[in-house]
Amino acid sequence: MKKRKSHRTTLSLVCIGLWLWGCNQTPAQEGTKPAAAAARSGKAVTLTIPNHPLRDARDLDVLLQQIGDARLVLLGEASHGTAEYYNWRAAITKRLMQEKGFDFVAVEGEWADSYRVNQFIKGPRRDSTQAVALLEQYNRWPTWMWGNYEVASLVNWLNGYNQGKPAGEKVGFFGLDVYCLWESMTELMPYVKNNPELVKAARQVNQCFQPFSADAMQYAEAVANASANCRTETNRLWKAIQSQSGGAAQTEAQFVAEQNALVALNGERYYRAAVSSNTESWNVRDHHMAQTLTRLLNFHGPNSKAIVWEHNTHVGDARYTDMASSGEVNVGQLVRKEYGEENVYIVGFGSYQGTVIAGSSWGAPMKTMTVPPAVPGSWEQILHQLRPTDKIIFSKDLRDQKTLSRPVGHRAIGVVYNPKLEHMDNYVPSVMPRRYDAFIFIDKTTALHPIQSITVRNEPPDLYPSGT
Repeated sequence: MKKRKSHRTTLSLVCIGLWLWGCNQTPAQEGTKPAAAAARSGKAVTLTIPNHPLRDARDLDVLLQQIGDARLVLLGEASHGTAEYYNWRAAITKRLMQEKGFDFVAVEGEWADSYRVNQFIKGPRRDSTQAVALLEQYNRWPTWMWGNYEVASLVNWLNGYNQGKPAGEKVGFFGLDVYCLWESMTELMPYVKNNPELVKAARQVNQCFQPFSADAMQYAEAVANASANCRTETNRLWKAIQSQSGGAAQTEAQFVAEQNALVALNGERYYRAAVSSNTESWNVRDHHMAQTLTRLLNFHGPNSKAIVWEHNTHVGDARYTDMASSGEVNVGQLVRKEYGEENVYIVGFGSYQGTVIAGSSWGAPMKTMTVPPAVPGSWEQILHQLRPTDKIIFSKDLRDQKTLSRPVGHRAIGVVYNPKLEHMDNYVPSVMPRRYDAFIFIDKTTALHPIQSITVRNEPPDLYPSGT
């Protein structure tokens, strides 16, 4: 096979155009302001950024080599509505499963909905129409996040990949998120029905939440008004479920029951925190996702390997962003700490311009929006200036660059997006060579292809950035 060339590009920039802390500007002054507010020293900055072209799946060879023997591979995205992020993550996922024996993919989606996908891909051979119909069940806003044709294609592939494999060797698909505690309680009831102690504990949880008609916003408002609190009931249920297994589930049914109880426990914590502290609710959610990931790895065995699909704000180590200054943590930071950086490989994604699926406010109809060119001095604009092509960058090649040891603006688009205000709200100061192990840059992206579905659930949003 012909060896594919890498590029080593040197770029001279003037400090006024390079959005970096340290150019006569304090972190407090910068925040997430546009590059035009940066310093005016006029000092030239030279960057040498080695990069590898990204044109087709064969160009992922170099990435697979760098991933090596990592047990966890975290794949980010700069938005929840970009086709290329989903397609490249799918391509990487397939190769990790085929070539490195990865056991499952865990996504920024709900446990109950995603477990139905897990059952689907481990079942008999289905066609693509059935995969599309399955994903219509993701009916919590934003429905397009997992209810899209890009994910349907992957689900269809996973189902085909599992055919002929023994049950213990089939790859899985799981959700890490914490929002849908009512759905998890519904899924839990058939499991507990023959155990009087568990039935009692589960009914007490349902009775506590019953006045809110499965509406998380109503519950959050009741907590804020000190008229409701289901903390005691969810704690009692979690302890009762765990006591049945001694804290280590022996069967998949037992594991799933525990996970549904954990969603109820941490979901209640999340909504209780959301009414008073964005930081606390963010941390409850990311701790839950990291805890769920650890539970999945433990259940699949000591040699198990996991692929994670989440937004950059969850997988890119929070210690190397402004999140750290506000006390926020994320999944990338937590798993690096738990498993060691040598066992975790984090891939960030980003683009210079394009289109995206998003809503103008929480719960608003989805629409295709234009993503404007990245602001001057941002990470995405720097990579575009190097060469307006798709590329892979490895952090190990950048760590001697003193300029990049200071934070640079890095675009993050949530499910709520206003292109006109993105220069104010959508750039996270990040030390790029430390936040990720690799970065995939797509110069011009296109919007995701949603499966149209009716939204029936509308939980409160996360706020950093809007809905990630």
